[in-house]
Formats: sequence, structure tokens, C-alpha cells
Amino acid sequence: MCSSLLTQRMSAHIDAAGEVLLERKGCAGVITMNRPKHLNALTLSMIRQIYPQLKKWEQDPETFLIIIKGSGGKAFCAGGDIKAISEAKKAKQNLSQDFFREEYILNNAIASCQKPYVALIDGITMGGGVGVSVHGRFRVATERSLFAMPETGIGLFPDVGGGYFLPRLQGKLGYFLALTGFRLKGRDMHTAGIATHFVDSEKLHMLEEDLLSLKSPSEENIADVLEAYHAESMMDRGKSFILEEHMDKINRYFKRELNYICSFGKVINRMSPTSLKITLRQLMEGSSKTLQEVLTMEYRLTQACMGGHDFHEGVRAVLIDKDQSPKWKPADLKEVTDEDLNRYFKSLGSNDLKF
Repeated sequence: MCSSLLTQRMSAHIDAAGEVLLERKGCAGVITMNRPKHLNALTLSMIRQIYPQLKKWEQDPETFLIIIKGSGGKAFCAGGDIKAISEAKKAKQNLSQDFFREEYILNNAIASCQKPYVALIDGITMGGGVGVSVHGRFRVATERSLFAMPETGIGLFPDVGGGYFLPRLQGKLGYFLALTGFRLKGRDMHTAGIATHFVDSEKLHMLEEDLLSLKSPSEENIADVLEAYHAESMMDRGKSFILEEHMDKINRYFKRELNYICSFGKVINRMSPTSLKITLRQLMEGSSKTLQEVLTMEYRLTQACMGGHDFHEGVRAVLIDKDQSPKWKPADLKEVTDEDLNRYFKSLGSNDLKF
């Protein structure tokens, strides 16, 4: 009876704790995304709590680093809560404007953060979860980590600065990941450059404790701790990069026109033709833009996608009805004209994203 009452109290406490926990521990500010039943999917209310706290810790002389992690053991953060965004848009609410604007401002704040930022990307890390990790100074993957940018399969595009970091990966790897939604696991995330370090998940808690117990650490001190754990975890490394034998082919194919790229495999042909064309242009333009310029471009793209057909159809097919059979419009790449594409990239004038 006592243990049952205790369990009830504990679960009530967890419910009350909220979607995100913001704590000062040792020398660090610790952000814990706390929606384990929803794979820690990012909501607007979480973004609105994380951003001001990040800014406070950045200015606080007693905070020497910022750690971000997910609760529940299964996911770091599986993305933004896009189902809620689609439903709000259909109900003519402004969530899609506010969500993407504030999410991208947070992504930029992470990239320019003056304090060392350590993302413990243990578990599923997709979409919005990539946005709150990949722009930070340190990203620690484990064998449980799973990275993907699967947005072309739901009528969107790899946002949260995907147009910035993806074309900067080795060769044409970023183009491949963006267009196919291909998944990378822990060690491969490190090889690809998405993670800066790899640590065995069983050592992650110990790593966090060691970081928290540092006394007034410099960035170099933090890097030394991460490097020590990384070196220990990589000692038994046997396997080569999962895409190693395909990289020559990827580099050849993904230099070309989309019609040619689509002969690469069946996976691409299941994606939204509009999303594929948007994504290819997004990465090509993003390869020579700053992160802020990319996020401004991506904000324009999200607002155009919200007003189109494919995003809502993709959410329906993948997340609501789960029939995995979206009916894209247009259904063929040839039907997506340059004129159509230009509309997605058009300035929003006074509604453009501002930093």
C-alpha cells in the first residue's frame, strides 16, 4: 500500500515537473526535455522556457557550461510536435508562425552561445532534436543514438538549419541524408560529423557527473573530459562507416539533377516531389550562406509549406491515419515547376524572420 502511494506521489510530481526541466547543477545549467511518452518532441512552450534560460545562463558568471539531454532513455528529442502544428494551421491558428520563428531563434542562440554547450544525444534525435543539438559546440552520441532528417517523407524539408549543416558534411553525404531521410546510428553519427564525440551509454551518467563537478572549467577542460570518455569508448571500434562503400556513388549521383538522383533508389521516389525540389535548392543555396541567412530562408519555406497540400497530407499519412500512403500533389517531379519553387523561396517582407 505504502509503495503504491509513493508511486502515485512520484508520478504526480513528475507530471507537475513540466515538459522541460531547467536546473543549476554544479558548474552547469542543465536542460532536460521531459516528454518521454512523446519521445521528448519539442513544443512551443518548451522553446519558450529554454530560450530565456539559455540567455540567462550565458550571462551568469557562475554558469560555466550548458548541458541539454532528454528523459526516458529512448529519445533525446524526436523532433518538433508537427502534428500539433498541422492541426493548428487547419484551425487557422498562428502556431506555425510562432513555433518556427521561435524555434529558429533558439537554434541560432545555441550556435552563438558564449558558454560551452554540450548536447547528450542519447537515443532518437530527429528534426527539432537535431536543431537543439547540432549547432552546439559539443554533441555526444552513444550506441543508442539514431539520427535522421526524415522531413521529405512528410511534405516538409530538413529545417532547423539543415540547409547550413548538411551541405557542409563530407562530400555529398548531407544531400543524401536530406533527400532520403536515411538513418545513422551512434558511431556513424560521429564519423559523419553530426556528433563530435562517441561515448558508451552506460558511461553517460558518469560523464555528466564529471562535467558537473569541474571547478570553473574552461572550454578546454570540458573538451579534455569529453575526449577521455570518447577515447575509452572508441577503443573497441571495429566497424567502418555504414555508408563507406557507397560514398563514391553518393558523391557522383548527388552532384546531379534530381531526375538522375531519383534513379539512386526506391526510397526517394516515395518522398514528396515538391519537398525534394525544395530541399535540393535549400542545400545548394545554404552551402554559401551564414546560419542566420539559412534560417531566414527556411522560415520562408515553412510558411509556404504550411499553406500547401503536401505537409498536411504527409502528417495525415505518417502520424494520424498511419497508412504510410501519402497522395502528393503534384505527384511527379516534372510537374513541380521553377515558378512553383520560386514561390516557396519568396521573401515574406515585414514577416520575415528577424534575429
